[in-house]
Amino acid sequence: MALHVRGTVLPDGEVRDIWLVGDRVTFEPVREAETISDGGWIVPGLVDAHCHLGIAYGAKPITGLDQARELATIDRDAGVLALRDAGSPYPYPELDDEPGVPRLARAGRHVAAPRRYLRDIGVEVAAEEVAAAVTAQAKAGTGWVKLVGDWIDREVGDLAPSWDAATMAAAVEAAHAAGARAAVHTFSEEGVEIMVKAGVDSVEHGTGLSLELIDEMARRGTALVPTMINIRTFGKIADQAREKFAGYADHMIALRDNFPEVVLAAHEAGVPIYVGTDAGGGIRHGLAADEMLYLHEAGIPAADVLAAASWRAREWLGFPGLVEGGLADLVVYDADPRADLRVVKAPRRIVLRGAVIR
Repeated sequence: MALHVRGTVLPDGEVRDIWLVGDRVTFEPVREAETISDGGWIVPGLVDAHCHLGIAYGAKPITGLDQARELATIDRDAGVLALRDAGSPYPYPELDDEPGVPRLARAGRHVAAPRRYLRDIGVEVAAEEVAAAVTAQAKAGTGWVKLVGDWIDREVGDLAPSWDAATMAAAVEAAHAAGARAAVHTFSEEGVEIMVKAGVDSVEHGTGLSLELIDEMARRGTALVPTMINIRTFGKIADQAREKFAGYADHMIALRDNFPEVVLAAHEAGVPIYVGTDAGGGIRHGLAADEMLYLHEAGIPAADVLAAASWRAREWLGFPGLVEGGLADLVVYDADPRADLRVVKAPRRIVLRGAVIR
């Protein structure tokens, strides 16, 4: 049965009729299609461009497909119809095309330095093994590799790069040679500078970005996924670490406090920014709307936040939006989210893969 929706379609803002035939969009009328929504504002399905379906809350690997499916469903029911899993210790390729599960772009496991990341989450390798590990993880994902560019170094007592610059540049080269894009976790100033100059495709978090590096990212087209909802937890991290690592704790607080200005500077410089929550581990799923509001609070206009969460993010990940022949994923809101972004917390209608979810 074909479906029909009518309303103000974003981003163009025109009142239009859309028909959904199977998993595809058409603007050509389809006889006897069922009208499932008439009125409201229609947005291509939202995207969480940084989450982890393979990590349960509490930073433990999931143990089965049902857990991944449950986490994906939480996001779906909030209007998030495409996910980029930025590193999973548990493989779940069976869900790639499963009805009812948001569209997936997946990295394999995180590639990290020994004892320099969350326990049991990543593949931990020495410098001489990094390129080979990246190649292997590119095969485990669907177009993405996740690198841990920095983490606390207990000998230093603060954040420090995971490996030397040459090793990290070789890691990015290995990802590209394997046909994958490279995403890098980085908090520190030194770590993000190394990775941007190494040609990484996306910076995850990026709290250590300088204005000079922001300009370099804009020139290269390097994406930023700020995960502001996660950066807000830095105070808790600092409190837990302060007794042993006071310098690290102070550093984390400073990075947190300066981050809204960093994100706004990146937006104003033209850096591609996408919405990601870092759900899985310390952040619960289903909070993409909150992340959108934090980006707006930092000074990014509502229309640009919507683009970062919807049509631009879908294009970036290869999931066409509401265009002729595009994918049948959409969310309908009662009011214009460009005028009041808070409406993204209350979708009226959700359609995924041509099927009505709500």
